[in-house]
Amino acid sequence: MLPGRLCHADFFTARSAFFLISIHTMNLEPTGERMIVEHYHSSLEDYVIYVMHIATYNFAEQFTTGKRVLDYGCGSGYGSARISKTAAHVHAVDVADDAIAYASQHYAADNLDFHCCPPDSRLPFPDQSFDTVLSFQVFEHIQETAHYLSEIHRVLAPGGHLLLVTPDRSTRLLPFQSPWNRWHIREYSTNSLRRTLSRTFTDVQIQHMSGRQDVIGIELRRCAKVKWITLPFTLPFIPRFLRVKLLNVLHALRSKHQSSGPSQQFSFDESHITIAPNVQPSLNLVAVVRK
Repeated sequence: MLPGRLCHADFFTARSAFFLISIHTMNLEPTGERMIVEHYHSSLEDYVIYVMHIATYNFAEQFTTGKRVLDYGCGSGYGSARISKTAAHVHAVDVADDAIAYASQHYAADNLDFHCCPPDSRLPFPDQSFDTVLSFQVFEHIQETAHYLSEIHRVLAPGGHLLLVTPDRSTRLLPFQSPWNRWHIREYSTNSLRRTLSRTFTDVQIQHMSGRQDVIGIELRRCAKVKWITLPFTLPFIPRFLRVKLLNVLHALRSKHQSSGPSQQFSFDESHITIAPNVQPSLNLVAVVRK
């Protein structure tokens, strides 16, 4: 749900396809894949996703305070702006020009720069430019993970950290199931994420995101419901193009019966989300990687 992508021909093709430009209003469409704050207070389920986002950036501050930071997939720019309040400097990148335009207009700061980069380009930064790279809710969209990780390795300074957050498939999918999120190319388990990251980095620690049971139960129930509803479309032998087409149809049908309500107040916040090793049930995988 959240943040900029670049580098190879297939890099974020799924995600960049749904970024719609709103030239006159400079508003972003609420896709569910990037955080637009005003859209996350209209329902209980959306608010849970919002507090998960905020908890992620709060966790990141121990690695970003006073540091040179790359937010690698900044989306609307909200998280980049949050990090910039304590970081030395933040460069935030995204493939979507409307997202960068929105971020630049809403979150300007002296130590915050937004960059739009085409999906087949190299990161526009010299080697060893950053102390910390953030990749939040991005990795599940990437086809060529080796290229993506090699670019992160290149721009990280020795001893620098990559913080990578991605959905935990163990609570979202059946063991054989393809992602029901139509923008996700693949989702990872603890072991598969560790294997993938370890091909580029030697120091990989995987933590998990959980929290107070009544809070995370909202997201767990949502995922369980969607998992079973979409099962006919997400069987492993269904080609990806057909899976996406069928999920698009289902999404369109559901959207006709949904409307965004007024902002609401809820009785919990990001303090009720926990990021730590081996906490269960796990909503997200949080990789802390050191170069």
